[in-house]
Amino acid sequence: MDTLFFVLSKTLWIAVKPETLFGLLLLGAILAVLRDRRRLGLGILVAGLLFFISLATVPLGDFFLAPLEHRFAARPQVAEPTYVVVLGGAEANEQSAATGMVNVNDAGERLLAAIELAVAYPQSTLILSGGSGSLAGSAQSSATLMAEALTAAGISGDRLLLEHESRNTAENGRLSAGLVGAGVSAPALLVTSAFHMPRSLGVFCAAGWSDITPFPVDYRTGNLGKRIGWKFAANLEDLNVGVREWIGLIAYRVTGRTTALIPRQCGK
Repeated sequence: MDTLFFVLSKTLWIAVKPETLFGLLLLGAILAVLRDRRRLGLGILVAGLLFFISLATVPLGDFFLAPLEHRFAARPQVAEPTYVVVLGGAEANEQSAATGMVNVNDAGERLLAAIELAVAYPQSTLILSGGSGSLAGSAQSSATLMAEALTAAGISGDRLLLEHESRNTAENGRLSAGLVGAGVSAPALLVTSAFHMPRSLGVFCAAGWSDITPFPVDYRTGNLGKRIGWKFAANLEDLNVGVREWIGLIAYRVTGRTTALIPRQCGK
């Protein structure tokens, strides 16, 4: 069932991506013209143009991302945790395999936070959770690449617990819990992108973690007025991220993979 859910989550997303909608509008306009329904075709083209201009000038993704990113406080002050759990997703797996060095993507702040917290809490164990989120798999797991980056930064490998098998957020929580057993009741910090934190926390709560504090990083939103410009590609990427995350939140809640649609803390 987990494998079916994983495959469906990857394939169905293609059908509902915002750029798929844009492509369907163009296709609809072409079909309308070919069938001599020019008024309809023109109307669809106008709708597509308005969508393009709106997205190119206004960061529409912020309306989806901001409620998620600001759910939890940035840089929470806590006593030294037993575990710091870092979710994969910051690594550029294909580029890392091609170059033989760790490459990161837009979520690289996850690794920076892991290094910072490892230094700030020298007695904590770091759990690095991530296999491959690709249907085709990858040469190295996210956990392995994170471990390479952390050891290169001077963090002792003895402090690292690697979880190599997870393919999605649901498996991050469950398989990380399996590494520590009864340790799920110990104080822990959870590190992932701010927009991804509500779903991640819900998953970890459902997996039995009871004293885990969100440590969100990799913020994508900001002052809306200062972000207005002509940035179609960047705005489309943020809209994709926001729409996908809300779909993920709903799907995880409906299938019982999280304890709440947008949890505040475990048990609440």
